[in-house]
Amino acid sequence: MTRRLGLFMMLCTLIMTTPAWADRNGVSWGELNQEEQKVLQPFAGRWDQLQPERRERLCRGAERWLGMSPEEKDQARQRFKRWQQLPPEKRELIRRRFDEFRSLPPQEQERIRSRYQWFRSLPSEQRRSLRERWQNMTPAERRDFRQQIRPGRRQGR
Repeated sequence: MTRRLGLFMMLCTLIMTTPAWADRNGVSWGELNQEEQKVLQPFAGRWDQLQPERRERLCRGAERWLGMSPEEKDQARQRFKRWQQLPPEKRELIRRRFDEFRSLPPQEQERIRSRYQWFRSLPSEQRRSLRERWQNMTPAERRDFRQQIRPGRRQGR
């Protein structure tokens, strides 16, 4: 039972991060293969009452889940556990920011992803130092700092 609950919670996390690529009719329960039905079992009793877009997102989430390695599934479970431990206000802030991100043009989204990857590639001590520095900056200093760390430029120039 705990394993099913964990799978259900993980699936909900995947749904939140999966775009709605739904067709008009959605997917019927009978169209799902056995593996998908097993993953989506918590929804079986009310599948036909779900909005078509929701069913499609659940299917895509199940596909992603089934395609993950055991290590990826463990990481996803850990992320979901951290998500659940966040206060509701923090989760709402994250949802709003994610919606804002999705509304950006693709080039801007890619720029943000690239900068995030750059930041994650830094040694943890350097990330911590940059975070502290950022938190102590004024808005004008932050604007200047953003200009300073544009791709192709090295920090400190």
